[in-house]
Amino acid sequence: MLKIEQLNVSYGVIQALRGVTLTVEEGQIVSLIGSNGAGKTTLLKTISGLLQPTSGSILFESKDIISIPAQKLPTMGLVQVPEGRRIFSGMTVYENLLMGAYLRKDKDGIKADLEKIYKRFEILYTRRHQDASTLSGGEQQMLAISRALMAKPKLLLLDEPSMGLAPLLVKEIFNIIKEINAEGTTILLVEQNAMQALKIADKAYVLETGNIVLSGTGQELLSSPEVQKVYLGG
Repeated sequence: MLKIEQLNVSYGVIQALRGVTLTVEEGQIVSLIGSNGAGKTTLLKTISGLLQPTSGSILFESKDIISIPAQKLPTMGLVQVPEGRRIFSGMTVYENLLMGAYLRKDKDGIKADLEKIYKRFEILYTRRHQDASTLSGGEQQMLAISRALMAKPKLLLLDEPSMGLAPLLVKEIFNIIKEINAEGTTILLVEQNAMQALKIADKAYVLETGNIVLSGTGQELLSSPEVQKVYLGG
């Protein structure tokens, strides 16, 4: 579904990504782990069209998307949940969800998907008329993911969904990610919580200072002495 080859991205004279190559197969959860500043968010922003690479290729469903404007990618099925959730304050939970469906024309489908969201996250239904900025961190993350789902993604990019959440909520968010994947959405997950990210991953990559230094199945990387030492406290 997603094929990235020899991707290089720079901020001025600083090279943030160096020859990054990775693939995401349809139906998979692919996790990308790495420390702060490794280039994880830069990679997602480049896939989403928010940053332009200096070289390399990004193919989504075999189509080169580098030259496609960021605002058009959701209509192709590529949707990102940004780091920090980016909820629209001053708008209700309901209005935030409708923003996710902004580019859709199928009113009946939007209504059905909204009901599905409310069924999965009853708290969002209860607070649907409430200013979204007044939700707790965990509730805002549920809203951010739900808003992205309203765009009907084929590939969902998740940037640090567990950041700042209590351990119980972290577990809940990862369960939600697994459920979304089981329902047919392919996921590329960027996470600092390496243990949880690798546990649910079909495939995983380790990014260090802009380079992919390790790859394998989630279980293979969980068992890697290097990963255990650097990322799992082993």
